[in-house]
Amino acid sequence: MSTDSREKILTAARLVAQAHGYNGLNFRDLAEDVGIRAASIYHHFPSKASLAEAVAKRYWEDFAVVLEDLLAKSHDPVVALRRYPETFRWALENENRMCLSGFMAAEYDDLPETVRKEVQTFTDVNVAWLSKVLSAAKVVSGKKVEPRARAIFAAVAGAQLLARSRADITVYDAVINSYRAAGLLPE
Repeated sequence: MSTDSREKILTAARLVAQAHGYNGLNFRDLAEDVGIRAASIYHHFPSKASLAEAVAKRYWEDFAVVLEDLLAKSHDPVVALRRYPETFRWALENENRMCLSGFMAAEYDDLPETVRKEVQTFTDVNVAWLSKVLSAAKVVSGKKVEPRARAIFAAVAGAQLLARSRADITVYDAVINSYRAAGLLPE
């Protein structure tokens, strides 16, 4: 099986996990989506846990690149902070999907330990990026940086969950605007 097939499996699995979580991952359905036999998936991923771990790891790695790109293209840390909620909005724009790690975090008790680690890393990557950008923007400093970063991450992820539960992206936008009005996010 080629690397191309592995990538197709990872892409299909990410989309399924964003819509149905860890428990929604099914090798037979994934194989059908990718156009291969279910047994062929085992060539790259010997178990559902190994597939989910690879998907979650790729997700946070890709997200870290998106965040760094967002900062580089913004040329101003305050602008990057303003644009941060866009990164979660994109999942909602894609068939009302959620952040993969947010969905999997809700299934935490059912996740294998290796998948839990990758889901936690997603949070760590976001909090570290937000902390760096908050400091650079001089929004907060010292011991206030990390708690503020955690609050922003939790608030944006929560806004996404609320909007998904209503299948209404305007709910997300309204909640994000309320965070800006309240001062959690820069206007």
